[in-house]
Amino acid sequence: MTQDEKRIWLIKELQREMPRCAAHKIPEDADGQWLLLRSLFNVRPARPASREFLEIQDEFLTEMTKEKGITDCRALKPSLMGGRLCLWRGDITTLKADAIVNAANSELLGCWIPLHGCVDNIIHTMSGVELRIKCGEIMEAQGHEEESGKAKITPGYNLPAKYVIHTVGPIVSGPLRRRDCELLADCYRSSLELAAANGCESIAFCCISTGVFRFPADKAAETALRSVSDFLKTNDTIRRVVFNVFKESDLDIYDKLLNGR
Repeated sequence: MTQDEKRIWLIKELQREMPRCAAHKIPEDADGQWLLLRSLFNVRPARPASREFLEIQDEFLTEMTKEKGITDCRALKPSLMGGRLCLWRGDITTLKADAIVNAANSELLGCWIPLHGCVDNIIHTMSGVELRIKCGEIMEAQGHEEESGKAKITPGYNLPAKYVIHTVGPIVSGPLRRRDCELLADCYRSSLELAAANGCESIAFCCISTGVFRFPADKAAETALRSVSDFLKTNDTIRRVVFNVFKESDLDIYDKLLNGR
């Protein structure tokens, strides 16, 4: 199958699985088809998928990521603050690293809102449906929602990253509290400990809790840098930590902290 044929096949198969979505007409253009396919990925329950579906999905998503362009974290320029720290602005789902960190919600099943712009949504989209299935197995075994500051690890599936580490940041309601900062620091520490325990030498962090969780971006960056730096002082397993940003404002904040600019 061509990419176009795979995209349409996946849409039809998901609509067959979820009859409530069958009324959505398949657009004629590739961009419209991708938006529909992504929306269907976003709302698919955490249930097993057929081998045929997974094979076609994996081929489609892997090729799509290659077309976007993959960035190897080993090629990134170290910050002036230290050779193990890097700053990179880009799509975290195209970053080749041993682990990337996902800013998850307490359900840990990914974002269910079609086409939502959060990192949780795009990581689950580009990884494929197996990620939600795996997270569902973890949460069923755990028996309760994930607590803020904790972390879980899964394969990266169709991502360039070997693993995805899922952590739940604090939700800020009202003025920033000391407890919020402690929980955010726990997110970084838990993720690093989990990465090191699984033999990861590189890890990339998104800006945890700074979106809809409303943690002030500047304070979040300071907490992130302090937590990572403290961990690296006593750990030699992690050789590269990437602070991944998407917005220009976050790039400026981290650039000042890491490079003094």
